[in-house]
Amino acid sequence: MKVLVIGSGGREHAICWKFSQNPAIEHIYCAPGNGGTKLSFANTANVEIGVSEFEKLAAFADENEIDFTFVGPEVPLAEGIVDFFEGKGLKIVGPSKEAAKLESSKIYSKEFMKKYGVPTAEFHKFYDIDSALNFLNTWEENKKAVVKADGLAAGKGVYMCDGRADAVKAVREMMANNAMGKAGSSIVIEEFIDGQELSYLIFTDGESYSMMPAAQDHKRANDNDEGLNTGGMGAYAPAPLATAELTKKVEDTIVKKTIEGIKSERLNYKGVLYVGVIMNGDTPYVLEYNCRFGDPETQAVLPLLDTDLTDISLALIDKKLSGIEIKWKNGAAVCVVLASGGYPGKFDSGFEIRGLENVEDKNTIIFHAGTKNENGKILTAGGRVLGITSVAGDIKTAIDEVYSQVKLISFKNMHYRKDIAQKALQNQKQV
Repeated sequence: MKVLVIGSGGREHAICWKFSQNPAIEHIYCAPGNGGTKLSFANTANVEIGVSEFEKLAAFADENEIDFTFVGPEVPLAEGIVDFFEGKGLKIVGPSKEAAKLESSKIYSKEFMKKYGVPTAEFHKFYDIDSALNFLNTWEENKKAVVKADGLAAGKGVYMCDGRADAVKAVREMMANNAMGKAGSSIVIEEFIDGQELSYLIFTDGESYSMMPAAQDHKRANDNDEGLNTGGMGAYAPAPLATAELTKKVEDTIVKKTIEGIKSERLNYKGVLYVGVIMNGDTPYVLEYNCRFGDPETQAVLPLLDTDLTDISLALIDKKLSGIEIKWKNGAAVCVVLASGGYPGKFDSGFEIRGLENVEDKNTIIFHAGTKNENGKILTAGGRVLGITSVAGDIKTAIDEVYSQVKLISFKNMHYRKDIAQKALQNQKQV
C-alpha cells in the first residue's frame, strides 16, 4: 500500500509517523515534507511539489499508484484539492471546497452555527470598513470585542480587543491597511467570551463521527499566556478540563448539531473536523471550526491513538466510519514546540539543530516542522521548528519527561515555553 500526505509541518510529520506503524504500507510520500519526513522513517520520501499544485500532485498519485492521499493543511482544502482529486478518480481524505468553508470563511461558519443552533458568540458581519466603523460607534467604550478576518490567515487573523478603541484599530488594520490581505477584506466582529479553551478533534465521514480525546493548545508566544498569538506553542491530551460530563454536553449541544448541519447541507465531508470550544462557566461555545487536524494538537493526540490510522482513513473514504471501533491508549501526551527566536514576528533561520541524536527515550517522539535537510545536517527553516512529544501514564510524568528531553536539543535563538500543560495540573486539582 502507498500513501501520499500533503503538507510540510509538524502535523504532517505526525501523520506520516502514524502511517509508518502499519507494516502493510510500503511507501509514504510527503509533499513537500520537511527535514524530518525525509529522514525519520525508512519507507518515507519527500516529494518536491507544493500543496497547491493540484495537477502535479494528482499526476504523482496516479503515476505512483497511490492508494489514498491524506491532506494536512487548510489551504489546499480551501482551494478544492478534494474535488480535484475525486474528479480524477483518486481517493483522498478531506472535505470538499464547499465543506471547507466551515474554516475558510468565518462568516459562512458563524451563519452555519446560527442556522443549526450551535452555541457561539453573538456576531456581526461586515464587507466594508465604513459599515464596520459605524457599528463600532454603538459599541460600549470598555466592552471587549473580537475582530476576525473572514478568510484564512494562518491562525493570526483574530484580534482580541479590550474596548471600542482597540476594535477600531483592529478594523483599520485589516480593512484599510490590508494587514491580512484578501482574508481581511470582510470581517466578523463578535462578543468576547472569557474562559478556558478546548480542542475537540473528530473523525467524520459526514454521516457518523468519532470524537478524539480533547486537547488544550497554548497560543501565546510566552509563558503565562503572554505575548503575541502564534500557530501554537505546545499542546497536551487528554485535557483534565474535558470531564466525561462536559464532553457529553459538547457532543450533544455542538458535535451532533454540527454533523446534522453537514448532512442537511449535503456537504462532502470525509476527514477530520476540529471544533475549538471555549467554556463560559458550565456552557461550551464554539470559537471556530477547522477542517483538518490541528497543529500542534495532532502531535499530542495521535501518539494516543490505538487504532490504525490507515483503517480509519479507508473507512472515512468509503463512508463506513460507523463500522470501525476507534480505541485510545491510557495515559497522556505533552508536546512542546521549539521555535525560532522572534517568532511569530521576524526571525532568522538556517541554523544547525544539535542534539537530536541525544533524545533516546522510547516514549519521546521528535516531530519536525520548520526544518530542512542540507548536506546531511538538519537546519532551522521556519518559525515553529520542532515539536517534542512525550507519552506517559499521567500528565505530570509526561511534562517532566518532555522537558528533560527538550534540554538535550539546541539551535541558535531557540525559544520555547516552559509552562506547557501546567493548566492541566491546575485543572486536575479543580475537577
